[in-house]
Amino acid sequence: MRTPQTRSRASVGFNMTPMIDVVFLLIIFFLVSSHLAQQETQLELDLPDAASGERPIDDDIRRVVVNVLPDDGPAPRIQVGSRLVPPEDLDRLIGFESQQTDGKIEVRIRADRHVPYRVVEPIMIACARAGVWKVTFAVVAGG
Repeated sequence: MRTPQTRSRASVGFNMTPMIDVVFLLIIFFLVSSHLAQQETQLELDLPDAASGERPIDDDIRRVVVNVLPDDGPAPRIQVGSRLVPPEDLDRLIGFESQQTDGKIEVRIRADRHVPYRVVEPIMIACARAGVWKVTFAVVAGG
């Protein structure tokens, strides 16, 4: 059997197309998720005034923002993220978020100043049942 005298060498190269696709998808994902995170705290609410308090520091703790919207009807409108959540689903939602982060979670309640306490109380009870002890209220610094 005769062996070939010259060996053809194929050029070794990397196909960069899949990596570029993944990078673009990651960029789009982070742009959309950061836009949604900013949108939930920019909801127009008439927040209550506070004479004292501390400005929140930015940390790496997962934060769930619960918006309590004023409503003239019998049931309050509670919004988490961009969707309305019935009050009876708060236990499940906050419990799930707490399990995902091993209890290292903060719940920030943004309630309109005209919303009665009876609407905010179930949110605080749901946090206590889920083992979430870091609950903060969004207010306007006043004096």
